[in-house]
Amino acid sequence: MNAKKAPLTSPSRASRINYAQCWEDADILLDALRISPGDSCLSIASAGDNSFSLLAAGAGHVISIDRNPAQLACVELRRGAYLELNHSEFLELYGSRPSKQRDRLYNRCRPLLSSDCQSFWDHQPDFVRNGIGGVGKFERFFSIFRNRLLPLVHRRSRIEQLLRPRDHDAREIFFKHKWNSWLWRLLFRFYFSRPVMGQLGRYPGSFKHVKGQVSERILERVRHAIVDLEPWKNPYLHWILTGRHGDSLPHALRPENYDLIRENLDSLETVQGSLEKFTFERVNIKFDAFNLSDIFEYVSEKEYEVLLKSLICKANPRARLAYWNMLVPRTHPASLADSLVNHSSESDRLFLRDKAFFYSQFVIEEVKEK
Repeated sequence: MNAKKAPLTSPSRASRINYAQCWEDADILLDALRISPGDSCLSIASAGDNSFSLLAAGAGHVISIDRNPAQLACVELRRGAYLELNHSEFLELYGSRPSKQRDRLYNRCRPLLSSDCQSFWDHQPDFVRNGIGGVGKFERFFSIFRNRLLPLVHRRSRIEQLLRPRDHDAREIFFKHKWNSWLWRLLFRFYFSRPVMGQLGRYPGSFKHVKGQVSERILERVRHAIVDLEPWKNPYLHWILTGRHGDSLPHALRPENYDLIRENLDSLETVQGSLEKFTFERVNIKFDAFNLSDIFEYVSEKEYEVLLKSLICKANPRARLAYWNMLVPRTHPASLADSLVNHSSESDRLFLRDKAFFYSQFVIEEVKEK
């Protein structure tokens, strides 16, 4: 794997894992981007899962980029695990399944890692023992909710009931009469408030451009996940409520995609740095697809416009950009109407299926042919 090396053992904020797994639904991402064999893709790394999903879809070159070297350490360890472990072992190391052998599984992957990556994971053995998909700040935020607050509202048996198959009408009745109690709403509004999420889940700067209530918007999306979607098929909801994935796994972890990813790992490149710097420095490169996660949440409208312009300069005609809005609405400004078309009908249709239910909008933009 072509990777820009960076020190990973610094205790600074930039070297901490913020997201130990990707919290965007790769199923709708791939439908939106319409990857063709050999396509070149630029992907926000996070923990790497959706970059690996692009490989499974047949992308010819995936650049997985992140400012944070610890996030790239997550990507690199996953790459080693895909190469060395079988599928069930991979799920154990990840944390999707219980395991007592994660140290041994990590040691098998370790020789495939760079020295910086080895040092990062060696210095944090509890991260391995607890499952590498559960050790980010965001996952710890859910862990506190799951282990300390949720038991005050719902017994384990009720959580198991929630995750059982039932039709829409039965889900609505269950939500109304069994789940959506006043205590549930009270604790949810407290824990998913702006100050608590800023301190424990994200960071205060995440809400710089957010207007209005935070918890109320997320609370309504939870209802959508429980009633309108099928909870037993939702790996993100399973993890939030149980700390494991259920029988339905995220795209990059599914057995049918495992060998596809393994066989295409040479097409993955990792880059540490900002998108702004990358688009300025990598002059002779164009992309057919962009997985942009929810990066525009954190910038002003002006910064968003400037970044979009820089990405358009790196795009082939008809290249697609996909990204999520959680609390800050972002779609391309009128000044870029000659360069981008917004596929709102398609993105709205896909958004109805989005298993990563806490987002408020999914956006698909396409670069116009000149």
